[in-house]
Amino acid sequence: MITYLKDAKMKKLIAAMIAGLFSVAAFAQTPAPSAQASAAAASASAPAPKPAKKHKKHKKASAAASASASAPK
Repeated sequence: MITYLKDAKMKKLIAAMIAGLFSVAAFAQTPAPSAQASAAAASASAPAPKPAKKHKKHKKASAAASASASAPK
């Protein structure tokens, strides 16, 4: 009778371990959410950022630079 109880417990333990192994294998194979998908979800809820303003160059500095570059030596 004692061996029957040990066998029953061992069978339950082995069945639980095999079930756990299958669940771990299934969990490991699921793809992680891509960064692109999560970024798209975040940008959909947040307002679009304004484009950055470009720094304007002074006309005098650019005219002097082009004049000195084209001047004969």
